[in-house]
Amino acid sequence: MSQQLNTQPVERVENISAQDFIQHYVKPQKPVVIENLIEDWPARELWTFDYFKSIVGDLEVPLYDSKPITSQYMYNEPQAKMKLSEYIDLLRSQPTDLRLFLFNLIKERPILQDHIKVPDVGLKLLKDLPFLFIGGQDSKVFMHYDIDLANILHIHLKGEKQCLIFPPSETKYLYKVPNSLKTNDGIDFTNPDFENYPALAYAKGYTAELSAGETLYMPEGFWHHMHYKTPGFSISLRALAKKPKHLGKAVYNIAVMRNLENLMRKWKGDKWLKDKQKASVENTHKSLNL
Repeated sequence: MSQQLNTQPVERVENISAQDFIQHYVKPQKPVVIENLIEDWPARELWTFDYFKSIVGDLEVPLYDSKPITSQYMYNEPQAKMKLSEYIDLLRSQPTDLRLFLFNLIKERPILQDHIKVPDVGLKLLKDLPFLFIGGQDSKVFMHYDIDLANILHIHLKGEKQCLIFPPSETKYLYKVPNSLKTNDGIDFTNPDFENYPALAYAKGYTAELSAGETLYMPEGFWHHMHYKTPGFSISLRALAKKPKHLGKAVYNIAVMRNLENLMRKWKGDKWLKDKQKASVENTHKSLNL
């Protein structure tokens, strides 16, 4: 069996009106890459690694790696911390899987808010939550969906990045780990093992190759896996989910699932995590008669 996932390139447009964006992408929940959405942003030219070092290099930032999580960490707890200037120097000196993930840099340096403009795409984007993501060469973000199931504009500002995304309809093929937002730790989505994870062959998704200045729209609850081809950074702007079932699930994830996960890790330790990994395979194969 071919070792390639069943994906198609995400549709691309140079620019788009708010009316067309809502009609052709938000309503049908279809991803799209908008190539020139942020051409008028000061951040497009101003934001560089050197600029970040100069204005916020002394700030200690939380970092995440690609190793399977253990029970010593709470839900979404970082695996390391270091000054941003030291982290940027590390990115430039060698490949590293340490990533800055879902970090609100503008909260730390409000002046940066003047460098971005909330685009008019017909969504009520949360201007105060422009999360920053930074990754080193060949670092990867595990396949997951966001806890709030938001509509996301993922705006890439530096480097080259591959985004692999799947709609919620494909969850049954992705080996979702119970009581989590992620897939089985053993899956390498850049080189899938169909022998051990045969359901992956049936999943239908999309691939987006992003360059600096391009924006990927990811609809509500879409699974996404990010692969940094070069050191780079992005920000995301988000709008609340519109579908009632997604809003309800978001509330459950934030109010119940996250707290339950922390409780079970504390109570049962690594056995809880190992049992969930095993269940992700058994549940998938049982439901699909594989």
